Amino acid sequence: MNNSLLLILTRNPELGRCKTRLAAKVGDEAALDIYKFLLNHTVSFTKDLNVEKWVYYSESIWENDIWDRNNYQKKLQIGNDLGERMLNAFQEGFNSGFEKIIIIGSDMYHLSQADLEEAFLRLEEHDYVVGPAEDGGYYLLGMKSLKKEVFQNKSWGTDTVLSDTLKDLQSGSIFMLPERNDVDYYEDIKNIEAFQPFLKHIKE
Repeated sequence: MNNSLLLILTRNPELGRCKTRLAAKVGDEAALDIYKFLLNHTVSFTKDLNVEKWVYYSESIWENDIWDRNNYQKKLQIGNDLGERMLNAFQEGFNSGFEKIIIIGSDMYHLSQADLEEAFLRLEEHDYVVGPAEDGGYYLLGMKSLKKEVFQNKSWGTDTVLSDTLKDLQSGSIFMLPERNDVDYYEDIKNIEAFQPFLKHIKE
């Protein structure tokens, strides 16, 4: 899959600056620990994926962290909102000659290397691949040519993002992956065993 590129959007894991909606319930320190856990999980299911991988940091590029430069190219997100940042990342990828590009965030617990391999495979026969999230957004987006409208005129972080995105893509063929949940709120993780060590202090 030499012509394939995985884009990973990540936030710098700093106290009080990540997973703020989750932090409202669990506190800043637990939210940071949970996010670091999710970052390590993202490394675990992407490190052996046989594609080029670019990690886009939100604030600044950290040299000595979990993203090994031998495996991931490090870049900085550019843009005023999520749409601009994703558009610029895709644009850079296509300008570099990649033919199949997929973007994910770094807060997916229920995502695996096999899921990503399937997504790239589906791009062989489809123009777009979309991973719908339970909250009305998407956890994965892949395309073979840049469609700028996808990243424009969206209310990011709301439950209309997925439906508005699919309207922009309807001129091409779309493969839909299974619906999955990203981690934004306490309710997203409260019943998942892997997160229990971070939630011992929570009173229901």
